[in-house]
Amino acid sequence: MTDVHPIRALWCNASNGVIARISHHLASRRVHAARTVVLVPYAQLMGVARDMWAEVAGAGFAPRFETTRNWASDTGGFLPTGYDIAFDMARDLVTAQSLLMQAGFGNERLALSGRVVELAMQLAPLAAAELPQDRAVWSQRVDRVADAGHESEWFKIEGALIRIAIVWAATSAYATDVLFSDAARKQVDALIVLDGYQTDPLTQKLVALWGDSAVHMSLKNAPLSDAQAEAPPAAALHVALDPEDEAALATACVLRHLAEGRAPVALIATDRALTRRIGAQLAAQGVTTHDETGWKLSTTRAAATLMSALRACAHDATSDQVLDWLKSAADTSAESPADSSMLQLLEARMRREGQRDWLAWCAHLARREREQDLALLTFTEAIEARRAPMARARPLGDWLRSLCELLRAAGQWDALAVDIAGAKVITALWLDDGGSDGGEFDGARHTLAEFTAWARDVLEDGSFKPATGGHAPEVVVLPLHQLLGRAFGAIVMPGCDDRRLPASPEPPGNWTKAQRAELGLPSREALEAAQRAAWVAALRNPSCELLWRQSDASGEPVRPSPLVQALQLDHAASVATDPRTVREVPLNPTLRPMPTGERLPIENISTSVYEDLRRCPYRFFAMRHLGLRSADELDAEVDKRDFGNWLHAVLGHFHEALQKAPTSDLALRKSMLASAQHGATQEFGLSEAEFLPFAAAWPAVRDGYLSWLTKHEADGTVFVEAEPWKEQRLGNLKLVGRLDRIDRSPDGRAFVIDYKTESAAKTKDRIKDPTEDTQLAFYAALVADDTLRAAYVNVGEKSSGTQTVEQDEVVDARDALVAGLIHDFERIAEGAALPALGEGAVCDHCSARGLCRKDFWELAA
Repeated sequence: MTDVHPIRALWCNASNGVIARISHHLASRRVHAARTVVLVPYAQLMGVARDMWAEVAGAGFAPRFETTRNWASDTGGFLPTGYDIAFDMARDLVTAQSLLMQAGFGNERLALSGRVVELAMQLAPLAAAELPQDRAVWSQRVDRVADAGHESEWFKIEGALIRIAIVWAATSAYATDVLFSDAARKQVDALIVLDGYQTDPLTQKLVALWGDSAVHMSLKNAPLSDAQAEAPPAAALHVALDPEDEAALATACVLRHLAEGRAPVALIATDRALTRRIGAQLAAQGVTTHDETGWKLSTTRAAATLMSALRACAHDATSDQVLDWLKSAADTSAESPADSSMLQLLEARMRREGQRDWLAWCAHLARREREQDLALLTFTEAIEARRAPMARARPLGDWLRSLCELLRAAGQWDALAVDIAGAKVITALWLDDGGSDGGEFDGARHTLAEFTAWARDVLEDGSFKPATGGHAPEVVVLPLHQLLGRAFGAIVMPGCDDRRLPASPEPPGNWTKAQRAELGLPSREALEAAQRAAWVAALRNPSCELLWRQSDASGEPVRPSPLVQALQLDHAASVATDPRTVREVPLNPTLRPMPTGERLPIENISTSVYEDLRRCPYRFFAMRHLGLRSADELDAEVDKRDFGNWLHAVLGHFHEALQKAPTSDLALRKSMLASAQHGATQEFGLSEAEFLPFAAAWPAVRDGYLSWLTKHEADGTVFVEAEPWKEQRLGNLKLVGRLDRIDRSPDGRAFVIDYKTESAAKTKDRIKDPTEDTQLAFYAALVADDTLRAAYVNVGEKSSGTQTVEQDEVVDARDALVAGLIHDFERIAEGAALPALGEGAVCDHCSARGLCRKDFWELAA
């Protein structure tokens, strides 16, 4: 028997195998196999048991191998009605809300309904194990658990929720109630319960009711040969560096077992993210997997598509949320090319103008009234027309119909209906037949936010299990306890660390030890015993490989599971060799890029364009010749740069107003600045919360600037224009740019001013070497005057206030810059290389760093 798989011996051993024990029991009781029900711990064992019976007993009548749920379904149909627990989150949440309203929690029903459903799901198996006529007594008996901790104010609410859940569980009917009926007893002469790692209250009750006609049999202990019994459980151990390495290592272990003919392979799901990563790598190798655990329905693309539609319809929806919805609709519908181009234009425009709030964008576009924006305005209004009907509150049934209409209007419904996960989403939310069944949920009115929360909870509770495609899977993903009674060629168990595989699992729910004992819920000790039994069974498999990581993705150290440590102490776990094939990759250092730009001439040169060329020719090539740029974030937090842009707008509005109505009165000037401040805040679409950092600093900045302005005007300098657009021809090139401000000195010279909100020391560093400061020299070149002045005005909030940092040699710097600019672009036109020459801070914050591959050619050098 040394070559027999322990699980096959468990079922097929001629003397004490499960099939032999069942046959002996039926013979001793003179019961026909066809009138016998054998209850297995979980559904996947039904097929295994039938196959084993057919192999051992041969042709003829066989017992019915069932789970309690499957047996109940075959015995009599059940349709939950009224306040029955439906084990359907969509319906149960609504029922819980109704019960909470009756219990005086109407205002809190939406927040507390999820907790009530959670409690009810934990109590329902206990109530279902009681005879329907005995559940009122059970309810009174377990009601005491709600009194524990009554001295705590928080637990008074928790106690009330427990009582609601107890009453709900006690008054509900269950699908398995039919198993208590005389009809079920008349159909079956013998009941055999195959016990798993944990006791099941319902099967315990059935055995007690059936008396001598029922018997327990254990599945936990497989018959072992003498050699197997003497050898301690053993496994091969792999130590990975991090989650990525662990996934790759586990994938390699599975592939090796398949290559060596040990199929099917059991992949134990201890970490869902890790398991999905392994599954993706196996799929890339063409390996078929069957996931018995599934994953949350909310994590599927179909659910994300639906939820994006609901989030986009919120009154306070961000621009990112609306764009996310529109792009998901474009991905799933046969949208016209014209709409796709308009969507791209809409996104580019919103990102360029920093429009974070969707309604603010709608109002901003409507105010512009520019002819070139007409098509974009029409497109925006069409989007808003889809969102508008979702604004008002309505009963849940009406929400289901409205959601169907929204998905159809956006072109998303058909794609959801034909997708496997999408069909599951539609069913979970009761959207079948266009939401016509929504009458099941008519009742209290829900706002969009409340309906969105309901849909989120339903999808979070749902599970999606991809189909296997009709053929036997090579790899089966399953939890540890579902190894019971199933033969696998090999077992691969990743995630064997102290966080994902504790020796003593945490019991579900917030019940205390005393409450668990009172209710009859499994204790921590029982769960630990079940975990250890499943662990030992896994180790008894002829081939078992355990994997754990030394650190998490964050770099935090991780220890092996106590179960693994116990194996190491017993010298029962040996470190296995890495199954991955070592490949020698020849060194191929990345050379410094040396592109040329003569075929992509640039005509318009701004200060930022020329600054890129001077700092790093390759960045200039990538960002200017190729036109590459990173997309601006719409939901980025307001930062120092935003403050600078806002301040530029405030000062521009202020000086234009002051030019129209000159005054030296300080109070009037403050009033003008206040109006400019309000206008700029609206122009930038800033809410009060976003403006708060500016508001805190603004009084000091304002007073410092007005004090500087008085001194600045004292010598006769006058304001001319704010933010003028300037262009200047230089042969084939055209210099372009927007200046912050131009004043006129008493001697008639133009005075170019550029605002800075950085530290005063940094501003002063800019002018130390006139030939290195591109900005002021470039701005001077945009002004037609031969002689002029130029300065940075550092607008600060500290005690130094606002101060002028003038470039005294600006004319010479301008002339040198013009000569250098003409020379540089002549060389580019001649085919001169544009190498990556950036250093220091230029490279630290460069969008083109991933293109030049500096990190790699620097290492190669």
